[in-house]
Amino acid sequence: MVEVKGMTLPITLPLMEDFYTIQGEGAYQGHAAYFIRLGGCDVGCVWCDVKDSWDARVHPQVGIGDIAQRAKASGSRIVVVTGGEPALYDLSALTRKLRKERLRTHLETSGAYPLTGDWDWVCFSPKKFKAPHPSAPKHANELKVVIFNKSDFSWAEAFEKQVNPDCQLFMQPEWSREKEMLPVIIDYVKDHPQWRISLQIHKYMNIR
Repeated sequence: MVEVKGMTLPITLPLMEDFYTIQGEGAYQGHAAYFIRLGGCDVGCVWCDVKDSWDARVHPQVGIGDIAQRAKASGSRIVVVTGGEPALYDLSALTRKLRKERLRTHLETSGAYPLTGDWDWVCFSPKKFKAPHPSAPKHANELKVVIFNKSDFSWAEAFEKQVNPDCQLFMQPEWSREKEMLPVIIDYVKDHPQWRISLQIHKYMNIR
């Protein structure tokens, strides 16, 4: 809630969609998870598969209490806040609500803006289209780099040097280039075994 001229108003966020599914990527791949996809993004990845999320104005403003209750009602123990770019917003109040419901709070972000909120897990996925904020790497529990072409390996290596030593490292082929890039990623990971491969298994399962 926020005080405005003596009135207490609910805090809202632009909600594109929320749904219960299986996490398809990264360290929690295969776990049941409730996704909260916020609208709004200015990173502009040309291969983004949720471009409908970019314009926050076309998505309804939903109270954080309602969002948290829907997440709780799903039965999931893990809640993933994604986008769009969720770091556009101050997520402190939302994570407080989710934690009050005893839910694990996970964030998926490009790190384009300073992070807010209290997170159990942060998946940091830096993009070349908008440089991450310098503070983002230190918050990462998981570094997930999307590999579109061979130059992305040096991009991944640059951020490997910036994250904490216990951060889990993942390379993920961009979906439209998977057949071309996956064999290259396999060879890279065999030579650099500190990295692991992330595949978008939700697409193989034909789920969101």
